[in-house]
Amino acid sequence: MRVTLLGTGDTTGTPTVGCDCDTCVEARERGVSRSRFSVHVTNERAGESLLVDFSPDFRSQFLESDVPLPDAGVVTHIHFDHLDGLGNVYRLVDGLPVHAPGEPDPATGESVADTIRDKYHYLEDRIGVHAREPFESFEACGLELRFVPVDHPPLLCFGVVIEDPVTGGKLSLTGDTSYDVPDRSRAALADPDLLLADGIVPASSCEHHPIGGRHEDADGVPRTFGSKHMTREGALDLADELGADRTRLVHVAHYYPVEEAFAEPLAVDGETYEL
Repeated sequence: MRVTLLGTGDTTGTPTVGCDCDTCVEARERGVSRSRFSVHVTNERAGESLLVDFSPDFRSQFLESDVPLPDAGVVTHIHFDHLDGLGNVYRLVDGLPVHAPGEPDPATGESVADTIRDKYHYLEDRIGVHAREPFESFEACGLELRFVPVDHPPLLCFGVVIEDPVTGGKLSLTGDTSYDVPDRSRAALADPDLLLADGIVPASSCEHHPIGGRHEDADGVPRTFGSKHMTREGALDLADELGADRTRLVHVAHYYPVEEAFAEPLAVDGETYEL
C-alpha cells in the first residue's frame, strides 16, 4: 500500500495564517506546509484508496498531492480539523462509505458515527456511514482496519490500524492522543512498518501550557503536552515501545523552535511511503 501524508499539521497548520514567528517564516521560505491532518492510503493491487480523516484543507491537499479521490473514508473523532472536510465530497463522489467509531461518547451522548450522520445529513445520498466498534476488524478498499481507543479528553478519540492482508504491510496511526494510550490499544498498534504519531510540540513547550506537562519519563521529561497530545519525546518513546520500523511525527504545531521544526522525524505534507 502507498501512504501519502496529505496533512501533517495541527489545528492552525504551519505556516499559520497571520503568524510571522521564525518557524512560519522558515516554512514559507522552504515552500513546505503542514496543513490540517489527513492521510491517503492506496491499495494499488485493488486500485482503490482510503482517506483517514477529512481535513478542512481537503481541496488544496488533493490538488497539490495529485492523489485519486477516495473510495472509502474513516473518521477518528469529531474535532473540526479531522472532520469538516467531509463537506467537500458533495458533487465529487457518489456512494462513499465512511467508517467511524460507534461507541457513544459520554461527553456528547453521540458516537462519532452519529455526529457525522447528524452534521452531514445533507450528504445522505452521497455517503453511507458505517458504525464500527473498538477493535472490530472491518474491510475497506481490500485492507483490514481497526479503530483503537486512545486518550484525547474530553472527547472519545481513536487511533487506526490498517493492514494489507496479502503483503502483511501495517500502518498504525495513534490519532490525537496523550501518552496514556490503553494497553490493549498499544498491543493493536504494535510492530507497524510505519507509525504516524501525534507529536504536537517538544517537551520544552510544556512550561507554556496552563497545566504544563504530564506522564513524565524517568528523567522528568513530559511525554504529554497538557492533556490531549503527546510531546515529541512522548511520541518517540511510544514508537520505541511499539517497535515501529519507521516513525513520522504528525499533528505538528508551529511552536517548535525553528532550529527543530524541520528536523527528523517531523513530517511535512506530501511525503509518501510504500508498505
